[in-house]
Amino acid sequence: MADVHEPLVRRKRKKVLVDYLVQFRWILVIFVVLPISSLIYFNIFLGDMWSAMKSEKKRQKQHDENVQKVVKRLKQRNPKKDGLVCTARKPWIAVGMRNVDYKRARHFEVDLSSFRNILEIDKERMVAKVEPLVNMGQITRATCPMNLALAVVAELDDLTVGGLINGYGIEGSSHLYGLFSDTVVAMEVVLADGRVVRATKDNEYSDLFYGIPWSQGTLGFLVSAEIKLIPIKEYMKLTYIPVKGSLKEIAQAYADSFAPRDGDPAKVPDFVEGMVYTESEGVMMTGVYASKEEAKKKGNKINCVGWWFKPWFYQHAQTALKRGEFVEYIPTREYYHRHTRCLYWEGKLILPFGDQFWFRFLLGWLMPPKVSLLKATQGEAIRNYYHDNHVIQDMLVPLYKVGDALEFVHREMEVYPLWLCPHRLYKLPVKTMVYPEPGFEHQHRQGDTSYAQMFTDVGVYYAPGAVLRGEEFNGAEAVHRLEQWLIENHSYQPQYAVSELNEKDFWRMFDASHYEHCRHKYGAVGTFMSVYYKSKKGRKTEKEVQEAEAAILEPAYADEA
Repeated sequence: MADVHEPLVRRKRKKVLVDYLVQFRWILVIFVVLPISSLIYFNIFLGDMWSAMKSEKKRQKQHDENVQKVVKRLKQRNPKKDGLVCTARKPWIAVGMRNVDYKRARHFEVDLSSFRNILEIDKERMVAKVEPLVNMGQITRATCPMNLALAVVAELDDLTVGGLINGYGIEGSSHLYGLFSDTVVAMEVVLADGRVVRATKDNEYSDLFYGIPWSQGTLGFLVSAEIKLIPIKEYMKLTYIPVKGSLKEIAQAYADSFAPRDGDPAKVPDFVEGMVYTESEGVMMTGVYASKEEAKKKGNKINCVGWWFKPWFYQHAQTALKRGEFVEYIPTREYYHRHTRCLYWEGKLILPFGDQFWFRFLLGWLMPPKVSLLKATQGEAIRNYYHDNHVIQDMLVPLYKVGDALEFVHREMEVYPLWLCPHRLYKLPVKTMVYPEPGFEHQHRQGDTSYAQMFTDVGVYYAPGAVLRGEEFNGAEAVHRLEQWLIENHSYQPQYAVSELNEKDFWRMFDASHYEHCRHKYGAVGTFMSVYYKSKKGRKTEKEVQEAEAAILEPAYADEA
């Protein structure tokens, strides 16, 4: 095996036409994507404001009417003639990078586009009842002025409640509250036969409640969710801690930043994330909520990172490597969405000069481009180029294996920066698609408790070092090796990403038992596509899908050790 500090040596790669299309794509982005994106954002904002002006009673009435439209539409389907059921959303609208190729096969569409309202903010129960297309920007705009927030607020404005529950969602508070789906109190679901049920962890539909997360909408249509709220303060007191050393040392410093070895809960921050900038440098950030009075005390620095002309957040954090440790206060809502404007650091690839002061000052207010528009305007050639020469993956790994994961990514992909975000993976009453390592509670490892194992999202988003140097890089092979590493290390790959998993390996990574139980019990088989076929790469032919759905076989479980 190659030394951890020596990425694989690759041959130089000859440039082809698509390289130049990608290199100068910024022209299309500036003159087409950004202006249209800003108009779309403004239109959505107006729609959100109009919705907020309606009474809760009226919003609930419209919701009930829209649910009945979904029920009526499902009952119009002829299973013998119509294809499998899916939403009417266009394939390119999804924020994830996975190609929504399953919609190219014959399918039966159900329109959910009206489900974008906040139905209720219940301050007594500390619950927000929302529809699935409500996004993070919309809900923080409503809750933050009340000094309330969802327990887990995913960073990018465009991420929707439905996607975060049916799929995967995380934030810097997940070391306390778990993944986004772990903060859900109840789900309203339309089943394949048109029944509308409310699933909670302790009612008759508790199996469905635990089955929906990670199912990618293949058990039924989520039409509303009740989600836990927490009290917050106006500012986030953020401490930037520079770390230098080996990748293993960086991983240990990251763990120590939020999981004190003495177990003292007073030392656990409200928020935490890490960014690894090179194989020897990183910055850890820990945040605690702070009042307006504290933030405005003499000598404290307030940094409004949400202004369009401000440096991109990841570059601002990187200054700690030269400045040393420092502390500042950021308005809480701006902190929640700190990565939106530059899409973490993907903005640097989309607009190479987008981080320059002149661009930020003149055109920064147009940022970010909508991911859906970027996908809609890229074409097949550019889409395939990104699959081969670009990485957008998340690795959910046990905390004690983060150092190994960092070394693997450096050796196989050499992608920097890397994002680190911890999350609890709870031991639940049933074995869901993702679950902690068996017996973890007896190991007493750093960050673990008796009821949850601490995991970390290692976010790998950027062009690999080989591509930046003009060398050959096989993205499909690299992702395949990453997936095998995840399987071997009891780790997971969120399904929004491009996957090279075959069906056997998919069910080696994820557990099929409870999911298949729900599929059969609630009539999803023959109505909704299975989660593997919805997630797999490439076109899904109607014959392939029908054969898979018709087969009454035991699920492909992980090979027994």
